[in-house]
Amino acid sequence: MSYQVLARKWRPKSFDQLVGQEHVVQALVNGLDQHRVHHAFLFTGTRGVGKTTLARIFAKCLNCEKGMSSTPCGECSSCVDIDDGRFVDIIEIDAASRTGVDDTRELLESVQYSPTRGRYKVYIIDEVHMLSGHSFNALLKTFEEPPPHVKFVLATTDPDKIPVTILSRCLQFNLRRMTPDQVLENLQQIVKSEGIEAEVEALSRLARAADGSMRDGLSLLDQAIAFGAGKLSLDDVKRMLGLVDHGHIAAVVLALAEGDARRILDITEELVALSRDLDAVLVSLAETLHRVCLVQCVADYSDAERSDWESICEIAQLISTEDAHLFYQIAIKGREELGVAPDPRTGLEMTLLRMLAFRPAIESGGQSSAGPATAEGKQRSKAAAAAAEAAAKLGAGGTNAGGSHAAESPSNREQGSNREQGSLLQGSISQDPNRAQGSLPPSEENWLAMVETLDIKGPVRELARNLHLKSVKGNKWEFVINHDLHHLASRDYLERLRLAIGEELGFELEMRLSDSVDGVLHTLAAIEQSRRRTQLTEAERSIDEDPTIRALKKNLGAQVIEDSIQPVQ
Repeated sequence: MSYQVLARKWRPKSFDQLVGQEHVVQALVNGLDQHRVHHAFLFTGTRGVGKTTLARIFAKCLNCEKGMSSTPCGECSSCVDIDDGRFVDIIEIDAASRTGVDDTRELLESVQYSPTRGRYKVYIIDEVHMLSGHSFNALLKTFEEPPPHVKFVLATTDPDKIPVTILSRCLQFNLRRMTPDQVLENLQQIVKSEGIEAEVEALSRLARAADGSMRDGLSLLDQAIAFGAGKLSLDDVKRMLGLVDHGHIAAVVLALAEGDARRILDITEELVALSRDLDAVLVSLAETLHRVCLVQCVADYSDAERSDWESICEIAQLISTEDAHLFYQIAIKGREELGVAPDPRTGLEMTLLRMLAFRPAIESGGQSSAGPATAEGKQRSKAAAAAAEAAAKLGAGGTNAGGSHAAESPSNREQGSNREQGSLLQGSISQDPNRAQGSLPPSEENWLAMVETLDIKGPVRELARNLHLKSVKGNKWEFVINHDLHHLASRDYLERLRLAIGEELGFELEMRLSDSVDGVLHTLAAIEQSRRRTQLTEAERSIDEDPTIRALKKNLGAQVIEDSIQPVQ
C-alpha cells in the first residue's frame, strides 16, 4: 500500500476526536441530538483548524444508518463510505475552481433531486468566498428555502468577501486557531501511536512552527520524521526549520546593548554559514524582545509555554524599556521588508544596523549607547535636561539656569551642564571626608539629577525615575512611589538601586519604600511628562492661532484632528 500522510491518517472521524473548537462542537451536538438542524452552516477560520473535517463529521451524523445523532456508529456502510470520501450524497465542491455562475446553476439543478442512499444530500462548498457575485446571487433563493432533504455547509478563510445576503441565511461559526499546547498534545499522542522516538522539545518546536494550524503541525511532523530517518531530535528539527538558537539571539541583543556593530555583522555571518532562515532570526528576535518587555513591566512574569526565562531576565537588565520596544518594532518592520531587500542577508543586516542608528537612549556623560557612530553629538538626554532644569529652578545647584546658557556656545553649554550636575551631586557629598558615615546626603532636588548619573539600566532606571525622595536621615533614605507604578518596585530592583546609589556616593545606605500614594509626585518622570504636556499645549495654541488654518476652517469648513498635533522635537 502507498504511504498515507499523517494529516489524512489521523483526521478526526467523530466530534470527540476533534482537538479544540469546543464552542462549535457543543452547538452542533445539541442541534443534532434535539433534531434542530439548520439548513445552512458557515465555518470560518485560518487553514488547518478543522473546517472541512467538521463538515464531514456533521454529514456523517446526518446520514448514519443507525439514526441521526451526534455520535455516528462509524461502522455502517454509510459511515465507512463517508470516511473514505465516496458517499454519493455528500458533494464536496472547490469554489476556487468552480467560480462561474454556470457552475453554480448546474449545482442547483441537482438540488431538487432526492438523496440516493442517505437521509440528506449535503453540499460542502470549500473556499466559498471565491465564488463570483453572480454565483452568490444565484444561490440566494435556494439558500433561503432549500428542499427539506438538502443541507449546505460552507467553509472559508476569508468571510469578509462573502455577501451579507448569504451570511444572513447561514449559522456562522468561527473556528479558533490551535494553541501550541493543543498541537503539542496531539503530536505527542500520534508519535506514541506510531511508535516514533521523539524529544518533547522537538515536538514543542514543531507545535509552535505550526502557527495555530493542526494540519500544518502534522505536515511538519511528517517532514521531521523523514528528515530524522524515523526519529525526532531537537537538533534535526532546528536544522529542518532553520531555527536560531537562543544563544545567537541573546548575543545579538547584547551586541545591540553595547552598540557593537562589528559583533552584529559577525553574528550575521555565522548565521548565514549555518544556513539559518534569516526571516526566522527576526521572528526569534521579536519573540525574545516581547518577553523582555513582559519582564520589564512585570518583574516576576513567566509562563510554562516558554523556556529560558532566566536568560530573558538577564537580557532585560541590558537594555532600557524604550530600546526593547523600539527594537521589537524595527524587527517586525524588517520582516516586511526582507522580501524586497537585495538579498535576505542584506535585509537582516540593515534591520539590525537600523536598531543601532535610531536608538533614542543617551548614556550619562553624553555618550550615545548606540556607539561611536552616534556619539558625535554628545548632548544631554532630555531626561537629564529636565532634571537639571528643575533642580536649578529650585535653587539646588546655585547656578544660573536661565538666560546665561542661551548666550553660550554649544561646547560651553555642554561643559556648563556637566559642571551644574557635578555641583549638585559632589559639592556637598563627594568632597566631604565623612560621607562614609552618611553625613550631608543630597536634597530632594539633587536626587532628580542623581538619577541620570547612576549606573543602572532598564527597569531599575525606570524605577528610579518614578521615585520621590521623601526624607533623608543620615544613611537612611525613604522613598515614595505612585500607587499605579508600584509594580516597578520589586525587591530585586530596589536592592539593585540601593547598591547603585551606594556605589555612586561611596557609603552603605539603608533604603526604605513607604506605602504607595495616589496623585502626582515630584519625580523625574513626572517632570518630563509635565514638560511634554506644556509643549503639546503650546503646539495646540500655535495651530489654533495660525492664520492659514483659521482661513481654511472658515472658508472650507476644515477641522483640525486634535490627536494628530505633536510638538516639534
